Amino acid sequence: MSELVLYELPGCPYCAKVKNKLSELGLEYESHEVPRSHSERTEVEEISGQTGVPVLVDEAHGVDAMPESDDIVAYLEETYGSGAS
Repeated sequence: MSELVLYELPGCPYCAKVKNKLSELGLEYESHEVPRSHSERTEVEEISGQTGVPVLVDEAHGVDAMPESDDIVAYLEETYGSGAS
């Protein structure tokens, strides 16, 4: 299993933004597609406390469930991109 897991919904522009950053950085990740209906998104709700996507899990860095595409993109750039030390 990949250490990066992305909970996403096909066609979601916020998810696409995160996927583009993952691709740009050449990062492998495991994709978990969530149901369209928020009431059926029990898996993502269990890990993040909410039903919105995208949500990123990064086990290697202790990130259990990071929501919000802008936060995820900034985190990926800082951790794996040009901001990485």
